[in-house]
Amino acid sequence: MTKILIVEDEENIARFVELELGYEGYETEKCYDGREGLAMIKERTYDLVLLDIMLPGLNGMEILRRMRQFTDTPVIMLTARDAVFDKVAGLDGGADDYITKPFAIEELLARIRAVLRKRDSAGAAKSHNFFTVGILTMDVDQRVVKVGDSHVDLTKREFDLLHYMLANVNIVLSRETLLEHVWGFDYYGETNAVDVYIRYLRSKLEEPFGIKIIHTVRGVGYVIKDE
Repeated sequence: MTKILIVEDEENIARFVELELGYEGYETEKCYDGREGLAMIKERTYDLVLLDIMLPGLNGMEILRRMRQFTDTPVIMLTARDAVFDKVAGLDGGADDYITKPFAIEELLARIRAVLRKRDSAGAAKSHNFFTVGILTMDVDQRVVKVGDSHVDLTKREFDLLHYMLANVNIVLSRETLLEHVWGFDYYGETNAVDVYIRYLRSKLEEPFGIKIIHTVRGVGYVIKDE
């Protein structure tokens, strides 16, 4: 269940938002003080924070600044301020959206759904950049390949070849397909370049660790099997 923290010092508004979010199936917690809100964000995990700017103890802008030092939890600013400067400051400070009071609950719900969709899409994209097959892992963003706890140094071509094969795990890939997608459309060399680099990968990923990752399909090409 999606969990949302409401940090709002006007108790009537906090309670109203809490009830409406509950009706929509969200799990909520609320607090009325900035320092307490920051402590809750540090100690617990939330999918979204609804954060007022004018708060006792610690204002919303300062909470946002501090929380961005340790979490990327989405934040929607809730405030009576509607000056362009405040909106820009909030968004530049790391807020995901901004809504001014008074607001229609339908608009707030729509903004919550939009921010959560954006978060989920970003999470999905990130997961597509991390691969695991057996004890082999690849973090594409960090360009890190590990077998178990051991880092494996790959050249750019070796990394790109392994990346493409992991992105197409359990699919038999012909030499021509690998050349096209890894070497590029303008490559006019011999197809045995694939075989050479497959040998390089095996010498780094399989032989030192006594494992089998890349399988040969005679007359066709190669496949990484996730067994």
